[in-house]
Amino acid sequence: MSQRRGRVSFGYVREKIRRCLRNGLLHRLIRPITCSTPRPPANERHKQAAPDRQHCSLAAAQSTARCRDLPLGDDAKHAPDQVERQTQRNHRKHRTHDRQAGERRVRYGRLLALVAHVCVDGTYHRDMTELAGQRILLMGLGSFGGGSGCARWLLDQGADVTVTDLRSPEDLEQSTHGLDGARLVLGHHDPADFAAADFIVVNPAVPHPWDNPLIQGAQAAGVPLTTEIRLLTERLDRCRCIGITGTAGKSTTAAMTHHLLKAAGLDARLGGNIGGSLLTELNTINADTWLVLELSSAQLHWLGREPGWSPAIAGITNIAPNHLDWHETERHYSDSKAVIHRFQIETDSFVRGESFDPITESLRVPGEHNQRNARMAIELARCAAPNIDPLELASFCGLPHRLCALGGDEPPRFYDDSKSTTPEATLLAIDSFPDSRRVHLIAGGYDKGVSLRPIAERSDQLAGLYSIGATGPALAAAAPSCAPCETLERAVATAIPRMREGDVLLLSPGCASWDQFDDYRQRGLRFASLVAAETSAQQGSIAPTSSSID
Repeated sequence: MSQRRGRVSFGYVREKIRRCLRNGLLHRLIRPITCSTPRPPANERHKQAAPDRQHCSLAAAQSTARCRDLPLGDDAKHAPDQVERQTQRNHRKHRTHDRQAGERRVRYGRLLALVAHVCVDGTYHRDMTELAGQRILLMGLGSFGGGSGCARWLLDQGADVTVTDLRSPEDLEQSTHGLDGARLVLGHHDPADFAAADFIVVNPAVPHPWDNPLIQGAQAAGVPLTTEIRLLTERLDRCRCIGITGTAGKSTTAAMTHHLLKAAGLDARLGGNIGGSLLTELNTINADTWLVLELSSAQLHWLGREPGWSPAIAGITNIAPNHLDWHETERHYSDSKAVIHRFQIETDSFVRGESFDPITESLRVPGEHNQRNARMAIELARCAAPNIDPLELASFCGLPHRLCALGGDEPPRFYDDSKSTTPEATLLAIDSFPDSRRVHLIAGGYDKGVSLRPIAERSDQLAGLYSIGATGPALAAAAPSCAPCETLERAVATAIPRMREGDVLLLSPGCASWDQFDDYRQRGLRFASLVAAETSAQQGSIAPTSSSID
């Protein structure tokens, strides 16, 4: 359910200052902020504020002018001695205690430092590093477009970019396309590159960066660290950002939220962990654009570093132990997820998805879990645009390769779930359909040493099971009713003629794709092309007769 944030946070103070600056209300900045203290009635607040308003306005104007030439930062010790003395007097005068709420007090001098941090020549500017001519090291290029998009954007800004990745040039051939202006160090990391950089862009996929010797060595040497998502959020209006995270369902919920906003006629972009980089689209993002960001726990870990960042509209689908290879502990994982709302202010919105009931409207994406995702997406979209129409989700086909409906059939007959790389994910896909006896399943692929027996044990409850890839023979041996097909082409050609009215063909391999494909995306695209070709060639072959299964 949606709730408004009401706790005191440093992010609240920063945002209050920025809004006052935009509205010319400078006199409202120089007051202690203790949000958890009960506010007096409006007429009493006016009486209390009147005596010191003139003094505050004068102090603000004078002290802000003194602070502009100081180093930017949040520490009040950078203010002049005179301001510090006023800080102490102000602190004694206005100090309040609230043990139950554990309220945080913000002192006069710290607010002045914040004014200096966000105010330059009386106008508001985002805190962004000048990139032209900077020696920037990008650590970890990745394969899903975020790293390469960030590298291209940095080159466009005039930066001197070095890309370093432990994988070989052959493995990264597609990702390095278009990076002719960058220096590539592939197959290894050179410590000298880390020492020579003006700052480093770390791929969030780099595990436990807190004990990575190269990252820690650079940090000890004073080299600033950042990430692609931090570079992006520094350049966005957080009040136009919708952030979504969770252990499961965050990608689909983010895509559904984006779909609803677009259907309402709004300019909306989808980005974050879902793939690619919105940095390359910054020149087309304006004040009316909504940004829907899927945020992983690793990205949020980096966004939690000072200065912390949270979107104005935030949602968590659910939390369960996951990615412990990266976070090492469940506590660190959940704490990282909580960053999505940790720095929100009192006027922001936060949505939890676990308590939502499934929607009752029909969707093209199957499963009760997707109906819950849809309910959360509706709530998030309404926080941004109250006039959205939930019925627009009926046209949502799903994310590519995640139980994505193919073709224009109603109801859909073909589903691409190529991103399913574990037996558990395949079972979830099967259970998304109301009757598994209508499901023709294609499964198998690269052998990671994981048992496929859970899939084999469900074979008698399926309309058909077709095995492919390196694990195909073992799967066929464990399930006597399985049709061993070896290749995806043969599996599709075998399954489609056997389909009856109301049946579906599901690619949910339960295995990685590396034995026959570069990645799960290539496998999914190949499945879609095969389905299109087979159905075109066999018009009328899928008999519109009743199934023998009742």
